[in-house]
Amino acid sequence: MHRRFFLLGAPLALAACATTAEQPPAVMSYVPPEPTIDPTYLAMYAAVDGEPFPVPAIDLTRIVDPKFLRREVDYASDEAPGTVVVDPNERFAWYVLGNGRAVRYGVGVGKVEAFNFQGDATIAWKAKWPKWTPTPDMIARDPQRYGPLRNGLPGGLGNPLGPRALYLHRDGRDTLYRLHGTVEPWTIGTKVSSGCIRLLNQDIIDLYDRVRDGSKAIVLPIRGEGMT
Repeated sequence: MHRRFFLLGAPLALAACATTAEQPPAVMSYVPPEPTIDPTYLAMYAAVDGEPFPVPAIDLTRIVDPKFLRREVDYASDEAPGTVVVDPNERFAWYVLGNGRAVRYGVGVGKVEAFNFQGDATIAWKAKWPKWTPTPDMIARDPQRYGPLRNGLPGGLGNPLGPRALYLHRDGRDTLYRLHGTVEPWTIGTKVSSGCIRLLNQDIIDLYDRVRDGSKAIVLPIRGEGMT
């Protein structure tokens, strides 16, 4: 036998001397199949073109609980079409269409009950790529984080309001609460904000296009300790 082939075959020969049992087949690690995503939602949450700043696609396989994705649903309400109703307990906002139907969006809400606005308001105005300014209360609670931003942050990448904002007023005065987008899409469906109501960026763009200045908004009261 040629010496090179003998040396290559030696380990196999020695292994055969150790046991007569066949080597078990290699165990393949289990790779779960990719979740099937409805093409409608892939299109709905795709990257948005035509904006002055990027609005990236939402990774629906890992970020958002499917129940918080935008959809048209049955919704019995006495409110006029065009009204926005927010339920911080369920983490949903509804845009009332009328005839028992509404467009439902998943939202993130205030992490502390005291931070959450409640009651009726007017969407006095709305803005694209809005400037963000921390409230005096936010600066007082965390001066190191918010103090340097007291003069505001211009719209664009990194701005916590995202691509759109709807401004809630009551009795002609700014409540300092908004419905807006988010740079943290994984927080939708949770208690995380300083009181404002955040939506996925594609959803706040959709809501912005539907809502008219002067529309009514309602934020329902929190149901005590049941909110998690």
